[in-house]
Amino acid sequence: MIARMITATPTDALARFGHALSDATRVGVLLALKDGPGYPADLAEVLGVSRQSLSNHLACLRGCGLVVARAEGRRALYELTDARIGHALGDLIDLVLVVDPDCCGGVATAGVVREAARS
Repeated sequence: MIARMITATPTDALARFGHALSDATRVGVLLALKDGPGYPADLAEVLGVSRQSLSNHLACLRGCGLVVARAEGRRALYELTDARIGHALGDLIDLVLVVDPDCCGGVATAGVVREAARS
């Protein structure tokens, strides 16, 4: 069966990108693929998730149009659908946000917290 694919409107494309970024595992997959293609088993190991969980996230990312799979024998190699997605991720990473820690579910951040520059 061939999956039906459509071209997303700009609004839909951004909503799908936001949905993809709303989950830490999917963000991890996108960041890993930003550096180059990867195999699901390797991605699962690097991200510390089960292969089944990773498979579900890859299906979501494929459905959002952010990743594609290329068959290599019995294995599939995943990559970003467009290099500009990697550039966009880099731009988002470079942003410094001043956030209310109690907003948006009070999600704790892992890593270094940067102070906002004072003018």
